[in-house]
Amino acid sequence: MSVTTRRRRVGAAIAALALAVIALGLPPLAATAQTPASHPLPVAKPTPPGPKPAARPTVVLVHGAFADSGGWSIVAAALQADGYPVLAFSNPLRGIAHDSAYLKDFLSTITGPIVLVGHSYGGAVITNAATGNPQVKSLVYIAAYALAEGESVAAANELGGGHTEVTDHLVIRPFPGAAEGDADAYIDPAYFPDLFAQDVPKPLAKTMAVSQRPGAFASLVTPSGVPAWKSIPSWYLVASRDRIIPPEAERAMAARAKARTVEIKSSHVPMISHPLAVLSLIKAASK
Repeated sequence: MSVTTRRRRVGAAIAALALAVIALGLPPLAATAQTPASHPLPVAKPTPPGPKPAARPTVVLVHGAFADSGGWSIVAAALQADGYPVLAFSNPLRGIAHDSAYLKDFLSTITGPIVLVGHSYGGAVITNAATGNPQVKSLVYIAAYALAEGESVAAANELGGGHTEVTDHLVIRPFPGAAEGDADAYIDPAYFPDLFAQDVPKPLAKTMAVSQRPGAFASLVTPSGVPAWKSIPSWYLVASRDRIIPPEAERAMAARAKARTVEIKSSHVPMISHPLAVLSLIKAASK
């Protein structure tokens, strides 16, 4: 490698690091240099005695079907920058019973209070996984399924008289070991941008379409268990332009759970198109 090429790469790396520092609101790199001897560092004053600030709860982010944990990237980075421990759970998407048991075991490895956040089908998973867990202090539903006992995702879509368009545009593919009648369900990539993420830049929405993770088709009709929202305080963000979960159903589920509710003009993915609104709701739930 030539000296010129090496210098260019080093320069590019420094520029990228500088941009990252600016984006995160950190002090500029120059501020970390040693202070000249003529300007001695100020003597640190002892911290006065008093109660220590409460530790931040761990925020566990649970994605839904047709997505992955990368959908939380913007929100997760902002929470981390504000001092929150964050874990973006990789939802198996194999069915409510399986996924909830998986998340329940995952939560058992965390020390201290937890704020559990679910998007879309991830809401059905947190509704079941948090039941009976005293560490989970708050549930946050982001355009998500807050199911009642015995209710399925398909049944919840009919609450309030709305209609979901997603079942009209599913692509079904087999997967190894599937129970009889089950298969993987994808949203047809040709329809994905306008159904799932119509307020996201089109190039990004198209990438999301081709990288989507499928959910087991049986998840649509599997009945839910005892809901955690009956015993754990809940927050809900209604996406009024959602074409996956009808907004009417979201409002009905939020009201039934007695959730503290906000409503914004968003597609099904407000954590990408309106991350500040999602961040604000999570922070409210963490207090």
